[in-house]
Amino acid sequence: MRAGKTIFSQVTEWVHPEQFRRCVQRYGGNDRVRNFPCWDQFLAMSFAQLTYRDSLADIEVCLRSRPDQLYHMGFRSTAAHSTLADANRARDWRIYHDLAQTLIARARRLYASEPLGLELSQTVYALDSTTIDLCLSLFPWARFRSTKAAVKLHTLLDLRGPIPTMIAISQGKQADVNVLDELILEPGAFYVMDRGYVDFARLYRFVLAGAFFVTRAKAGLQINRLASRPVDPSTGVRSDQIVWLKLTKSIQHYPDRFRRVSYTDPATGKALVFLTNNFDLPALTIAQLYKCRWRVELFFKWIKQNLRIKHFFGTTDNAVKTQVWIAVCVYVLVAILRKELGLEVSLSQILQILSVNVFEQMSLAEFVAKSASQNETYDSCNQLVFNMP
Repeated sequence: MRAGKTIFSQVTEWVHPEQFRRCVQRYGGNDRVRNFPCWDQFLAMSFAQLTYRDSLADIEVCLRSRPDQLYHMGFRSTAAHSTLADANRARDWRIYHDLAQTLIARARRLYASEPLGLELSQTVYALDSTTIDLCLSLFPWARFRSTKAAVKLHTLLDLRGPIPTMIAISQGKQADVNVLDELILEPGAFYVMDRGYVDFARLYRFVLAGAFFVTRAKAGLQINRLASRPVDPSTGVRSDQIVWLKLTKSIQHYPDRFRRVSYTDPATGKALVFLTNNFDLPALTIAQLYKCRWRVELFFKWIKQNLRIKHFFGTTDNAVKTQVWIAVCVYVLVAILRKELGLEVSLSQILQILSVNVFEQMSLAEFVAKSASQNETYDSCNQLVFNMP
């Protein structure tokens, strides 16, 4: 990286221009646009994410305070808050969804060899959702309850990284299990979910696709035991059974056997029952796989603390999705440059450094390394909550 470039431009240049152009062209993002094209919109919203801006007016004031730097940051037009609001409202959010997918594909290749903590060569995904509360009077399209609005972020997280491979945004009242219909299942991969996703008609799709699910059993599940396997009680595993659904209607939805593993957590004494369609892994590994699911909970907590997705700059459905997807792009960009530049610091630290130095003109790798070495005892609540790799 050349030292003459701003820190901000060194981050955004990891977006391939041709890939961005194709995303914009696919949805006509720059059609009939005289000024403030999609690239400037992306830069302004990325600036807001990296520097923790609170509003569109805040973005405008900060950018206009450094007019000498805007050209070097990549801007070719003025970022007025009204122009940015119009762009967020009118330009198709799928532009940034598609851009995020290209960045995610690149990041997954970079993190493919990251340790999982288990002796597994297969890909392991964790699926869950988080709810973001909204004001009903401002977001009437996202009605959740009689006096409350909300949206849900349904996320499929590749636990090697961790990198989000799929994010679906829905109204808060949508049931989590419905997102299973949107998954493109990968043969041989493991999908770890909580019991809110137990729907045997949908789970049977994993069997047909050659993929594996690991989930918790709901209370009152009626099954017939076909066989029991030997277990080592000292590991916390209480039983390992091959089972079949008992009710005729349930069998119609899932006409195959599956596995039921009972486990007691040695640390808490809590009894857990897991269901899976994998018959080869040891029972203890099944329990350990489910424990990995909590990484997606930590991911949600981390992005809410480090990115701007709890407060939105626009009130339309398109503006909300645009902001979320650009936030995902920024997250993945930072993950990419961390790996590509060999930075030995966490994502939290990188974001903290970037937040107050985007206008600096020096090598990003050298600047981050210097900042980290000057503060080796860096202590951040964000980092303690989730020390991203």
